[in-house]
Amino acid sequence: MAGVNKVILIGNLGRDPELKYLEGNVARANFSLATSDSYKDKNGNRVDQTEWHNIVMWRGLAESAEKYLKKGTQVYIEGKLQTRQWNDKDGHKRNTTEIVAESYVILQRRDAGNEGGNDTSFDKQDSGDLPF
Repeated sequence: MAGVNKVILIGNLGRDPELKYLEGNVARANFSLATSDSYKDKNGNRVDQTEWHNIVMWRGLAESAEKYLKKGTQVYIEGKLQTRQWNDKDGHKRNTTEIVAESYVILQRRDAGNEGGNDTSFDKQDSGDLPF
């Protein structure tokens, strides 16, 4: 039986997407996404927790993210978890875990105030084939 690698996040962009073009003119965008949760501690005080996620988008999805997503935008993202390893300039092994986005929907823009979200959405058909 095949495994399942599915991630669903709703959060706010911590920075504008950074778009780069790699070999073969393949677009890659990355940005951070903050998700927040809260709970009450044993004294009844509300404790807020924020988790930061590294998001990666490819091809058409990356280009649309650079065009439509800005710092503070609330988005719904679907994708998969991926861990990469590499050696840094000093030869030390490094790891990073990212969410490779397959689709996103803009829920609310910071500059939209309380007008609600909008219906701009992009899915895996926009992203083309991923390079791995």
